[in-house]
Order: sequence, then structure tokens, then C-alpha cells
Amino acid sequence: MSFSLKKISTFKSVRKKNWKNIDYTIWIVPFILVNLSSFLIASTQRNQGITGWYQHAILAYIGPLIVYFLAQLPLNRLRNYILPIYFLTILMLLYVNFSGTSALGAQRWLSFAGLNVQPSEFAKITLILVLSSILDRQRFSNLYHVIKPILFSFFPWILVFLQPDLGTSLVFGAILLGMLYWSGMPYEWAFIILAMLVTGLLACLYQFGLIFWLPIIGFLAYKSLPNRKILTLIVILFHSLIAKITPWFWQNVLKDYQRDRLISFLDPSQDPLGGGYHMLQSKIGIGSGGLLGTGLMQGQFTKLKFIPEQHTDFIFSALGEETGFLGTLFVIFLFFILIFKLIKIAYQARSDFESLVVIGIASMFIFQIMVNIFMTIGLGPVTGIPLPFMSYGRTALLVNFISLGFCLSVSRRGQSVRKNL
Repeated sequence: MSFSLKKISTFKSVRKKNWKNIDYTIWIVPFILVNLSSFLIASTQRNQGITGWYQHAILAYIGPLIVYFLAQLPLNRLRNYILPIYFLTILMLLYVNFSGTSALGAQRWLSFAGLNVQPSEFAKITLILVLSSILDRQRFSNLYHVIKPILFSFFPWILVFLQPDLGTSLVFGAILLGMLYWSGMPYEWAFIILAMLVTGLLACLYQFGLIFWLPIIGFLAYKSLPNRKILTLIVILFHSLIAKITPWFWQNVLKDYQRDRLISFLDPSQDPLGGGYHMLQSKIGIGSGGLLGTGLMQGQFTKLKFIPEQHTDFIFSALGEETGFLGTLFVIFLFFILIFKLIKIAYQARSDFESLVVIGIASMFIFQIMVNIFMTIGLGPVTGIPLPFMSYGRTALLVNFISLGFCLSVSRRGQSVRKNL
């Protein structure tokens, strides 16, 4: 009898300790965002007989449980399974490209028991774990230390891009750059990588500018890279190849709607019923909300379905109309709190591996938040990137909660180390 009481007492003390080490910010902020967006999603589906919003709301309560249970798992235990997880992810992406379920012109889903699962969302977490393992204790003494993580990122990137899913493929790039920078890669190297985008744009829009741009890249490479002469030549040749391929890529690889979306944000009024339609209607909807908004479930612009598929990528426009300028500021503030907390956890992590996992997740969130909001207010192209915890999408929401579970695991382990110092 005394033994049983002792076991119960030990269990209670362990459970109390586990709850004591929980960082409630990581729970409360997503819980508020998901519940708020459930009302917005319901508003976009009014009078249509669609009840997808309740699935989103249910995950608001299931998600924190997922976060809590994953918080008990030390991430270091996953390191032995990272390569098998990576190859399994590649196989799933290959299977999607050949036998996946298609919708809205893209083949991105696998069907299981009537549910559509999007493997590219899980690929984000897989990539973060793989890069964290590669970059753990990395010292950037030669270019190979950059090439290896780029190669491991390339295969999921190209498979997702070919679905086609331009938005998610861009998220992979943001994750890679954020983790490379955090692991200590010189900022000049980061600039050389990012400069490929500028090279591609100049090749399409202003080829004469390459005469001045390529020597600048060459000079920066010569000043910052080891084995200066050889690597500078390689960098210039690579950027020249980008300049040659990009115009062909633009004309022959990207779909018509992708090209329209990427250029329509420069002047959406030129094609108000085509590529610029979503952006123009989104800006009008947000502007109609004024300071305080029309009230939840009261937005007439949202009710009349001026923005197709508003409950996914353009949920921020419904937020602007129904909660107004103050409501959008409140949501942005919540995102700021969440990102700030994640960066703090990354700083205080017990190991480089755990720190990199958290910063990869933070990079994923930051990029998606910024691109989605800029897209809906007309400051960026329409890329199909969802707003974390708010856009409808069961797989994306599940992956977001799994990500926070990993972050909470790192936070708890970091707290226990600091208490023992």
C-alpha cells in the first residue's frame, strides 16, 4: 500500500514538474489565432452549406495536446532516424507527383481514408531536422560546408516545385538561408546566394545591368571566399548560368497563372479580372474594414465571395474587413510575441542541434507570415503561401503544432539545464 502511494506521489510530482516547465506563450498565442480564424473561415463559408471551419476549430484543441506530448520528447532521440525520415519524405513527394490527388491545377495531396494529406508540409519539418543535423557544430572553412546543405535541400525543393507548388518551394529556401546564417555562415556568402535572385531578375527585365552586376558579385566572392581565384571563377560562371537559364525557365517552366501572379502585384490594375483580381479585391476588402471592422461574421465583402478561396491564402483580408485595422495589429502583435519567444528559445537551447531546429521553425513562420500579409495588402506577389495558424488547411495546421511541440521540448530542456547550473 505504501509502495502504491509512493508511486502516485512520484507521478504527481513529475507531472507537476512537467507542467511547471511549460512555456504557456507557445500554447496561448496559437490557440487564440486558431479560434479567431475559425470565425473568419466560417464567415467566408456563410450560406454555402460548408462546415470546414469546425475542423479548423477542433484542431485548436487537439493541437495543444500534440504540443504537450511532443514537448516530453528529447529531440536528440530523433537524430538516429533523420535519414530514414528524409528518404521516406522524398518517396512520398515522388508518389504525389505521379499518383497524388489534384485540385486547383496542382497535384499536391495523398488521400487516406477520405482525408487529403499534403506531404510537402511535412517536408518542411523533415528539411529542418536534416539541416540541423548537418549544420550542428559546423565551421564554414570551405565551400563544401555550404554545398552539402544546399544539395539536401534541392531534392525536396524540386519535387515540390514540380507539383507545382511555388509557395512551399520558396519556404524551403527561406528555411535554408535562415539556418545557414544562424549556424555561422559569413553574411557575404549569404549575399552571394541571395544575389542569384537579382541575377535572374536582371536577366529577364534588364540584361544590360548584368554588365555591372556580375563584376560586383565577383569582387565580393574574391574578398570573402577561400581559394579566391578558383571559387570566384566558379561563382561568376554559376551566376552567368543563372542569367542564361532564367528567361527560358520563365517562359517554359512556370505556368501561365504563376507568371501572372508574380508580375501582377507591380500593377494589378492592368489585369483586374485576371492575375490582379485577387490582390485588388483583397485590398478593397481590408480597406473596407476601417479602424474597428464590421464585426465577426458581419463582413459583406466576405459574405459575397469577391475573393475565391478566401478561407485559405487570403484569410487576412477577411480579418481586415471584420476586425479592422486594430484587429490586424492585434494579430501581427501575437505573431511578433510568438517569433520573439522562439528566437529566445533558440538562444537558450541546450545544444546547437536543438537551437538550429528552433531557428529553422522560426524562419519558416517569419517567411510565411511576411509573404502572406504582404501578398494580401498588395506589397508582394500572390504565391499561395498560407498564414500560419489562420489559413484553412488541416495538414499545414497539424505541422505548425508539431513544430511548436519541438520548440517546447527544446525550451523545457534548456530550462532544466539553467536550473541545475
